[in-house]
Amino acid sequence: MTVPGALLGLALGVGLLLVWRSGPRAPQRRTGPRRPGRRRQLLSAAGLTGVNPAQLTALQVGLGLLAAVVVLVTTGTVTISLAFGVFGAATPHLLVRRLAGKRRADLREVWPEVVDNLASAVRAGLSLPESLAALATRGPEVLRPPFARFAAEHRATGRFADALDRLKDDLADPVGDRIVETLRVAREVGGSDLGRVLRTLATFLREDARARAELETRQGWIVQAARLAVAAPWVVLLLLATQRQTLDAYDSPVGTAILLGGGAVCLAAYRLMLRIGRLPEDLRVLA
Repeated sequence: MTVPGALLGLALGVGLLLVWRSGPRAPQRRTGPRRPGRRRQLLSAAGLTGVNPAQLTALQVGLGLLAAVVVLVTTGTVTISLAFGVFGAATPHLLVRRLAGKRRADLREVWPEVVDNLASAVRAGLSLPESLAALATRGPEVLRPPFARFAAEHRATGRFADALDRLKDDLADPVGDRIVETLRVAREVGGSDLGRVLRTLATFLREDARARAELETRQGWIVQAARLAVAAPWVVLLLLATQRQTLDAYDSPVGTAILLGGGAVCLAAYRLMLRIGRLPEDLRVLA
């Protein structure tokens, strides 16, 4: 075989190989971990890492059915029992949101202490994994379990990046995301200004927590007023449901329409009042 013929055969073989590799047998491109859904993120933000979205949904359905059955047995009215069944189903989700807000406020108070501990450890010459693992014993109580899991995973695998990803998922907090990504960049590219950056971040977090605490104190009466305004008509309805005339009235099509309209108005007014008094929240843009 001549040289041009050999080159032609080689080119044909390479072309056939590329065509074959471009088909279904081509190696799959690796993708990053799938971002958790909104309900999963909400449960993580509330610190309920042992509860999954399916369990939360089952709890909502069960509590909604229980509330509907109890009101139905008590009043004998289908429309009123369905309305309170909806309230019962929404209760677990609202409680999780409340826990998430409380945990976020608690973390906002302790993040400066965490950053100070990290800066001190870095200044003392400890490595980043050792500095983070030390927070499992020296850090704030509310954050010790996530850092303990980070230390255990890093000791077991030795992969700092994977342990940081697990730590970020456990923390489920915007400030935690920023701290984790800062440490990741410092680990990958190095830098002698990490201590100064951490101290500056601690100062900023303290000022932000002080200002937000003052605003939340002033905002509290708006939230309480919104909850009272929404709950009052339905408490009155439940008290009136003990009278037969009221039950007959709400079992009619007009009564059902009034309940639906009242529920829609209460929901819209509640959301509007909360939106007016809502403070800007940090988003997990690095999640």
